[in-house]
Amino acid sequence: MKICQVERPLVSTNRIAMMEHKHLQVVIDGSSKLVAVDAIGAKPGDWVICVGSSAAREAAGSKGYPSDLTIVGIIDHWPPEGEGD
Repeated sequence: MKICQVERPLVSTNRIAMMEHKHLQVVIDGSSKLVAVDAIGAKPGDWVICVGSSAAREAAGSKGYPSDLTIVGIIDHWPPEGEGD
């Protein structure tokens, strides 16, 4: 699992049928920007828990789903590093 911050939604209307109408989010993992399937309805600024690999596919709805990163939880309180508790 990874802790990431949601930066913004990603709109992709032209995609494979298997991706259905899943919401996508751009998330920040340290200095990297990644695309994650949003299984729970996170919004920009939220700190989230993401899973990868086969757990990401299953969390997105199917082991055959083409995802390698899925948001599975919104963190209630997460101070950014260096800001203390």
